[in-house]
Amino acid sequence: MAKHRGRGWHSRLLAAALGVTAMAAATSVWSAQADTAGGRQPEAGVSTPDARHQDRAVTKVAEGIAHASDRGPRGVNITIDDGPDPTWTPQVLQLLKDNGVKATFCMVGTQAQAYPDLVKAVVAGGHRLCNHTVSHDTAMDKKSEAYQSQQILDAERMITKASGGVRPQYYRAPGGAFTPYSRHLAASRGMRPLGWNVDTKDFERPGADVMVATVKREISDGPTVLFHDAGGDRSQTLAALREILPWLRQQGYSFGFPVR
Repeated sequence: MAKHRGRGWHSRLLAAALGVTAMAAATSVWSAQADTAGGRQPEAGVSTPDARHQDRAVTKVAEGIAHASDRGPRGVNITIDDGPDPTWTPQVLQLLKDNGVKATFCMVGTQAQAYPDLVKAVVAGGHRLCNHTVSHDTAMDKKSEAYQSQQILDAERMITKASGGVRPQYYRAPGGAFTPYSRHLAASRGMRPLGWNVDTKDFERPGADVMVATVKREISDGPTVLFHDAGGDRSQTLAALREILPWLRQQGYSFGFPVR
């Protein structure tokens, strides 16, 4: 998976999230030390009292990076990253509704925290939530396990709170920066690691026609398609979706969710 680079917007997200991550660090370290001192191994995914309480509802899922669709070989998974965004997410939601399509929204924790009504709207529309970390740090795989834990667990807490209690079912590493540790941690919290097969590169705004051509050319490589609803002007993304969703249905594809 190609990493997304040169994103000033994500750099600002990272800076904004430092306070959240720093505050969680002390709690994470204290919890781990307390468990170890008591002769117990720290539970994966427990960094706050909220996470500890939620453990009762968590079922571990597979650690392998998911690409397949729950609709089988002719299924397509539409995934929408980096939101929610007050300008573009409502428009994406309306377009998906108009086409009868359910999607998976990979949300950045700070964005979810800032726009909880949009998180709830995504859930109300029958879509699924995916954890895309607190600050979308594409160099996560080069950072410590403590840092990875904070990014994943804090985002899980933020998204779950914003949604009104609905937990993310997937974890997508920013830019595909997975590690064995992050995959294991996410899976232990019930979030299936989620990859992609078709990168529309809509973040670079290459033109709607280029995005549509990319999907048509590469959809045979696998069912999970990557779009974005935040990080800048997403008008090209909307235009591409308006064309590609009906085309996919005309080709005999159906829309589903990534396997868990």
